Amino acid sequence: MTRLQIKPGIDAVGAIDWDRRLFDSLIPLPDGTSYNSYLIRGSEKTALIDTVDPPMDMVLTGNLDDLKVEQIDYVICNHAEQDHAGSIPLILDLYPEAKVVCTPKCKGMLIDLLHLDEGVFMTVDDGDTLSLGNKTLEFIHAPWVHWPETMVCYLREDKILFSCDFFGSHLAQSALYVQDECQVYESAKRYFGEIMMPFRANIKKNMERLKSYSIELIAPSHGPVYDRPQFILDAYRSWVYDEPRNMVLLPYVSMHGSTKEMVDHLVGALIERGVNVRQFDLTVADPGKIAIALVDSATLVLGTCTVLGGAHPLAANAVFLANALRPNLKFASIIGSFGWGGRTIEQITGMLTNIKPEVLPPVYIKGNPAEADFASLDSLAETIAQKHRENGYK
Repeated sequence: MTRLQIKPGIDAVGAIDWDRRLFDSLIPLPDGTSYNSYLIRGSEKTALIDTVDPPMDMVLTGNLDDLKVEQIDYVICNHAEQDHAGSIPLILDLYPEAKVVCTPKCKGMLIDLLHLDEGVFMTVDDGDTLSLGNKTLEFIHAPWVHWPETMVCYLREDKILFSCDFFGSHLAQSALYVQDECQVYESAKRYFGEIMMPFRANIKKNMERLKSYSIELIAPSHGPVYDRPQFILDAYRSWVYDEPRNMVLLPYVSMHGSTKEMVDHLVGALIERGVNVRQFDLTVADPGKIAIALVDSATLVLGTCTVLGGAHPLAANAVFLANALRPNLKFASIIGSFGWGGRTIEQITGMLTNIKPEVLPPVYIKGNPAEADFASLDSLAETIAQKHRENGYK
C-alpha cells in the first residue's frame, strides 16, 4: 500500500501508477503518475480529499483499511474529472453517511458523470469553511484552473494547500515529498504546458489570491507534495508572468528531405544570430517536450511539406495543439516545400486563431531549395533575431 503520514491526523492515501504511459489518450507519461487522495481526521469529523482513478480504487480502500478508518463524514471533491472523482461511488458505498462537498458547478457535473443522487451533496461557496473539530478547511473556488468547477482547499491549522491539479506533476515516486527538484521542475513544467497553459489568465488571478495565505505545504492531486512550496510558486510565477524567451520552436516533418534541408539551414542561421532553437521531428517527437518548449518560446516556425494540397497531417496536428494550448507566442512563420501547389500557408495561418501571433513572411518553395531560397531563410532568421532584440527577449 502507499499511505504516508504528512502530519498527525493527515495521511496521503492515494495510489502511485508506475506503469501508466498515456493520459487522456493523448499525453505521454514517461514517468508514470499518481492519483493523490488525502485523509484528514479531526477531533470530531473525518474528511477525504479527492479519490483516485477507478482502476486503482482498491489501493485507496486498502489504505483506508490499513488506517482502520471506520467513518468518513465528508468526501471533498475539488474537481469532477475521473482521475480525481471516479472512485466516489465506491467510497459512498463503503461510507454511506458521507457527504460529497464540492462547488455548485461540480455538483451538476458529478451527477452527469457519476449519476450520484442529489441527496449526497453539500455544496460550498467561495470562502466557506468546514470544521472537523480541531481542524478547519477553507474552500477557495478556482474556476478554469483547469475546469469550470474546480476549487482548492486550505487546512488552516496546518497551513496546507490541497491544490488539486494546480501545481501538479505527472510523476510516480515512492517518496511523499519532492526529492529531486530538477526532475520535478521538468515534470511540473510539462504538466503546466500540456494542461494549465491555456488558463494563464485564471492562474494569475488565483496566484494573487494565494498571496494572502500562509502556506507551509502544497499537496497536489498528481505528483509529490511540496514541503518547500516557494519552489513551485516561483516556477508558476515565471511561467505565467514572464515574457517569452529568445527562443524559436521549430517542429517539422519532411517526406523526401527538402524541408529538412531548409530546417537545418534556418537553425544554423538562427544560432549564428544568437537565437536559441528547439527543433523537433514530428514523426518521433514527444508532445510533452513540445509543450515544455511552448512555455518559453517567443516564435514558432513550422516546417512542413505539402500533402494533397495542404500541410502534412503531423504538422497540422502540431499547430492545432499549439493553438489549443494558447502559449504566449508573439511571432510565427512557415517554411517548407511543395511539388505542384496547394494552400498550406493559408491553412496553417488560419489555424492560429487563439494565439494570433504576428506572422512573419514564410519561405515556402517549389522543389528542392536553391541558393535564393537559402538567402530567404537567412532573411527570415535576421527578421526573427531583430524582433526578439526589439522586444528585449533574453
